[in-house]
Amino acid sequence: MKNHIERLGASGLYYIEQVGRMGIFLCVCFVNIVKPPYRIFPIIKQIHFIGARSMFVIVVTGAFTGMVLGLQGYYTLSRFGSEDLLGSAVALGLIRELGPVLTALMVIGRAGSAICAEIGIMRTTEQIDTLECMAIDPYRFLIAPKIIAGIISLPLLTFIFDVVGILGGYLVGVVLLGVSNGAYFNGMYESVLWNDVEMGIVKSFVFGLLLVWISAAKGFFLHLERKGAFGPEGVSRVTTDAVVLASVTILVWDYLISAIML
Repeated sequence: MKNHIERLGASGLYYIEQVGRMGIFLCVCFVNIVKPPYRIFPIIKQIHFIGARSMFVIVVTGAFTGMVLGLQGYYTLSRFGSEDLLGSAVALGLIRELGPVLTALMVIGRAGSAICAEIGIMRTTEQIDTLECMAIDPYRFLIAPKIIAGIISLPLLTFIFDVVGILGGYLVGVVLLGVSNGAYFNGMYESVLWNDVEMGIVKSFVFGLLLVWISAAKGFFLHLERKGAFGPEGVSRVTTDAVVLASVTILVWDYLISAIML
C-alpha cells in the first residue's frame, strides 16, 4: 500500500513539474519574440515549412470535409423539407468548428511531429548544448520563429480550409443534388455572423500557438523525459507523445473557447 502511494505521489510531482517546465518554456519564448533585434528570414522559412508545405493536405481535407457535410446535411435537412438551409449548415459547421480543429490536427500530423523530431534529434546529438556554449540562445534561434510562424500560418490555412470546404459543399449540394444555387449562398449570407467568423479566428490563433508550443517543448526537454531511451527510440516515443498531447489539448481548448464565446 505504501509503495502504491509513493508511486502515485511521484507521478503527481512529475506531471506538476512538467506543466511548470512547459509554462516557463512558453514565457521565455514570448520574451525572445518581443526582444529586438528582429530576424525576419527564419520566420519566413518556418511559415513556408508550417504553412505553404501544408497546403496540399489542407485543400484535400477541406474539400472532402465540405463534400461530406453537404451530403450528410442534405439528407438530414431533406427529412424536414429544409434543403435550402444547406449552405447555412455547411458554412457554420466549417467556420465555427471543423475548419480550425481539422486544420490544426492536420498541421500537427504534418508539421508538429517534424518540429518535435527535429528539436529532439538536436537535443540527443547535443546541438542545443553546442548553441548554448557558443552563447546563442536556443529559444531565440530555434523556437521563437516557429511559434510566430504557427500563429501566422494557422489562421491562413483555416481560411483556405473554410473556402475549399464551402466549395466542396456547393459541389455536392448544388451541382450533384440539385439544391438551389441562390438558396445555398443566400442562406449562408443570412446565417453567418461576425461572431461566428471571430470564433474561428480566435480558435485558429490559439491552436497555432498550442501545437508549436507543445511539439517544440516535448522535443526540447527530451533529456528530462522519464520514459523511453535517450536516442532514436526516445525521439520516436516523445514525438508520438507530442502529437497525442497536442491533439487532445486542441480538442479541450476547442470546447473551452466555444463555451466562452457562445
